[in-house]
Amino acid sequence: MPITFDRKPSLVAYVTCGDPDLATTREIVLAAIDAGASVIELGVPFSDPLADGPVIQRASERALRNNVSLMQVIQLAAEVRKRSQAGLIIFSYLNPILKMGISRFSAAIADAGMDGALVTDLPVEEADGYLETMHRRSLATVFLAAPTSTDQRLKLISQVSTGFIYAVSRTGVTGARKQLPEDAQNLVRRIRKYTKLPVAVGFGVSTPEQFAAVGEFANAVVVGSAIVETVERNPGKEAESVAKFVKQLSAAGNRQFAKSSG
Repeated sequence: MPITFDRKPSLVAYVTCGDPDLATTREIVLAAIDAGASVIELGVPFSDPLADGPVIQRASERALRNNVSLMQVIQLAAEVRKRSQAGLIIFSYLNPILKMGISRFSAAIADAGMDGALVTDLPVEEADGYLETMHRRSLATVFLAAPTSTDQRLKLISQVSTGFIYAVSRTGVTGARKQLPEDAQNLVRRIRKYTKLPVAVGFGVSTPEQFAAVGEFANAVVVGSAIVETVERNPGKEAESVAKFVKQLSAAGNRQFAKSSG
């Protein structure tokens, strides 16, 4: 099914699956959707998450201690799909997918009712086999676009992406920041020269004010580390704490949308 952003700005919420355990992750995901998240990125824990800051690294370590696997994350997605039609994206490094096999992986996520995948360390220039296999099953292929990407590379990313494009707001790793870089708006402007796909901005968005600010120029906002940190700080109350945070983000986005429409 196509990924749809039914409001502006929409929220793409990232969770590390298996932190603190898979049953709690399911409740967190459903709570986030009920609170207003349009798309969920189901993060596959990985032993060497180079793109992730300390918050998601710690969450990955906790999930790996629970022996959480890619297949278990896909099974979790199937359970969520029975309860919700929100967008569901696998967010993974390439190694676990190669270990499973790209054909088996694409079949499994399609059977689970997922919408597609974002493979953080798969360069678009080396993705031909992956793209062919995913597109054969009508699965979205989401790629990262960075402020350092050349126009030529942004054009290539735009040509092969489906679903949406993830615009990285700055160089470096994931993690909440007090201020958003000015690069983000310029990057979205550059991407839009090459595609009509929705653009979601992530890496560093952690407050309702930042969410609303990014929503002024992007279709959607990705919030990851701030959600994972909310899980970490609220043991025993993870789902309700995430729901409260997501509602704050959505309310700020709705205020910004009403203001810009008025």
